[in-house]
Amino acid sequence: MPELPEVETVRRGLARLVVGKKVTDVQVLNAKSFQASEGDAKAFLVGAEVIAARRRAKVLILDLSTDYSLVCHLKMTGQLVFRGDEDWAAGHPTDSFVASLPDRSTRIEFDFADGSKLFFNDQRKFGWVKLLPTAEVENLDFLQKVGPEPLTGDPELPKEFIQRIRRRNGTTIKAAILDQTVVAGIGNIYADESLWMAKVHPATRVRDVSDAKLKGILAAAIEVMTKSIKSGGSTMKNYIRADGTKGNYLDKFANVFRREGQPCPRCATTIEKIRVAGRGTHICPHCQRLKP
Repeated sequence: MPELPEVETVRRGLARLVVGKKVTDVQVLNAKSFQASEGDAKAFLVGAEVIAARRRAKVLILDLSTDYSLVCHLKMTGQLVFRGDEDWAAGHPTDSFVASLPDRSTRIEFDFADGSKLFFNDQRKFGWVKLLPTAEVENLDFLQKVGPEPLTGDPELPKEFIQRIRRRNGTTIKAAILDQTVVAGIGNIYADESLWMAKVHPATRVRDVSDAKLKGILAAAIEVMTKSIKSGGSTMKNYIRADGTKGNYLDKFANVFRREGQPCPRCATTIEKIRVAGRGTHICPHCQRLKP
């Protein structure tokens, strides 16, 4: 599943390439992937101009001049591929990035007035695009439950974060920060990195972590995600950045994630891979000792 920095790089690519374009047609090749009636598509999508590209947590939102929005979740194998004056692709890397489209994985095709096209491809059909009134987007059930955005610079964020995470005092700190109702967008990579930076063992119970240390974990998560966005996101095998090239976060900035067997950058102890919250977890056993 793409994490917040990867989705943000996609949003920036869409903002550059499709904002300002007029939609002239939509071709739905798989009904499950496009959640909108034919009447709404004709009335509120065809003929509309894309006026903004937004993101909420891991969800992409294209606002239209008709006061409707396209809401998109790529899930595990979703792709967005743009073909026009330049070629652009984001999502699960397959030959569809360079193949003639539509192909067998194409679920939706959006045509623009200038002749360019945006394809939504999805091998496993878990991803989706919804067409909704813009005012109703925030009312989607899953968005109602999502916690605050970590990268807004809101000075009240640490206070809200602590209030939310304290509701999970009995769980492990890693499970708590992966919980999207606590804070939006943190996934496995950035959980491991932020806990390493804060010197907290991922299996520590939330109740055993001080408020000051919780603030440190949040600050570390914000730092590593900001660095990741600047470098184009992680280089996970099933995610690439918005211009079709792999991000280089793991190469440039990762300290523990997928570095088991290598020395810790801080103390040179060998990094280990364990299992916490049902996820593969990378730690330095010296810097992140689990207190009895």
